Amino acid sequence: MAINLTTAFENEPPTLDFIWPGFLAGTVGALVAPGATGKSFWALEAAMSIACSVAGGDLVGLAPALKGKVVYLAGEDPDVALERRIHAIGKHLDRRAREAIAENLILEPIMGKRLNVMDDRHLARINEFCAGTRLIVLDTLSRIHDKDENSNGDMARLVATLEHVAASTGASVLYLHHVSKGSARDGQTDQQQAARGASALIDNARWCGFVARMTEDEAKRLSNRAYDRQPIGKERRKHFVRFGVSKGNYAECDDDRWYQRHEGGVLLPVQLTEVRKASAHLLDGGDDERW
Repeated sequence: MAINLTTAFENEPPTLDFIWPGFLAGTVGALVAPGATGKSFWALEAAMSIACSVAGGDLVGLAPALKGKVVYLAGEDPDVALERRIHAIGKHLDRRAREAIAENLILEPIMGKRLNVMDDRHLARINEFCAGTRLIVLDTLSRIHDKDENSNGDMARLVATLEHVAASTGASVLYLHHVSKGSARDGQTDQQQAARGASALIDNARWCGFVARMTEDEAKRLSNRAYDRQPIGKERRKHFVRFGVSKGNYAECDDDRWYQRHEGGVLLPVQLTEVRKASAHLLDGGDDERW
């Protein structure tokens, strides 16, 4: 149905409904990162924050305005790995939050099931299965189609198909995707163009987030110890990742935020500060001169 231009000119527009800051309801978004960075953990915790209808379920600190049903289709991990991940996250949730999440989140392992959203039969089943949900998470994109990821034409059609899923179900669709080898090698995984494959994958999505490992330079200049502000250092930097938004079509991008990896891989927000100058100098091998 065409938009009534007269009404749009003369009346206040409707308030934008965001799944979480910047990610508009009913659109397609992407979350990109190198393998084994923590994007699946972040996405699962974010899905739980949407599914949890009581306080205490928002471990990643997204503060979603509205809650709802979530379907998470996990294509990379077997059941046992997913169950261990859920158990680890559950240690940080109280009983009421766990019950609310269990009621509203469907976590469906699809590894080995050859799901192909470009097949009309599979597409119809997804639309039926996910009807009425608020968020659909597809982990990862390469597991749910049979097209050429380096073809802009193919990937434009793939994103258009995910937009059809969003329109048919009323849900936002978030797909997880890997970055290219070049961007990972050059330390540019937080850039919009870092995603592997055709540019249409990100150009045609309406939101793109990233999860990036802490670099050696960041480990030298940042601290998670407020009492003495000692640098994180090379050995501990593997426990910290940075989340941010590289593309947001409907809102200004929030500042990047840091997470610390806890037992089992669970990501929890952490406040990092700049190290004391003396600490940074000593880490670089400086002497004991005064500052």
